[in-house]
Amino acid sequence: MHIQELSSAQNPKIKELLLLKEKSKIRKEKSLFIIEGKREIDAAINAGYIVKELYFASNIIKAQDIIIKTPKLYSLTPSLYSKIAYRESTEGLIAVFHSKTTSFSNIKLSKTPLIIVLESIEKPGNLGAILRTADAVKADAVIICDPLTDLGNPNIIRASLGGVFTNRIVVCSNEEAFDWLCANNIAIFTAQLQNSHYYYNTDMSISLAIVMGAESYGLTSYWRERANSRIKIPMLGKLDSLNVSVSAAILCYEALRQRAVKKTSN
Repeated sequence: MHIQELSSAQNPKIKELLLLKEKSKIRKEKSLFIIEGKREIDAAINAGYIVKELYFASNIIKAQDIIIKTPKLYSLTPSLYSKIAYRESTEGLIAVFHSKTTSFSNIKLSKTPLIIVLESIEKPGNLGAILRTADAVKADAVIICDPLTDLGNPNIIRASLGGVFTNRIVVCSNEEAFDWLCANNIAIFTAQLQNSHYYYNTDMSISLAIVMGAESYGLTSYWRERANSRIKIPMLGKLDSLNVSVSAAILCYEALRQRAVKKTSN
């Protein structure tokens, strides 16, 4: 195993690594992204992503203990690794992966699909948290429409705890998502305050897509006008909305609860 030792922040490899970490445009141009942490790296590998190169902190990990297959392996000094690492507490591993895309043809629907549709979600942390929920409820797919951030964003990967790789995620336009949902007879439930019913008074045991909008202004008229049902969460205080990731968790688990009740009653 050939290992190249790096100690300078001026090294071209380190500069490229930092660009991939910080710039969405670079990740897109090179079709590469970075992952920090063994759990997330393992999740990506298990999902079929290919490692391009691996960096490790020489004071945390011994080269002989690395079992991840990669054509290029780099050892970093403690000071250099601390400059690159995204987290303060880390397992000493950073990997560069080749990007890949998922299309609707890769989605295998269950008998009663539960889909999460997200329109123009802005904050990577919220998107990552929703992906954790999607994994927890075993959603059939997450559809991200007109995204304002890319899935290679380190904040999304960190917040999702690898949920970026455990879920089936399709990035597309509103129109493409709507056409696919209609073609598969999946009802559209939009989360909105206007002209809506409380979620617990709505049948969510059917095949459905829960559609949620951006944190700042909610769903656009495109989805509002095409909804089969409009649902809301009670807000008993002075504020009129919850964090979008919290709302997603509440609605997804209600769908899960109703399905369990229906299955028991049958």
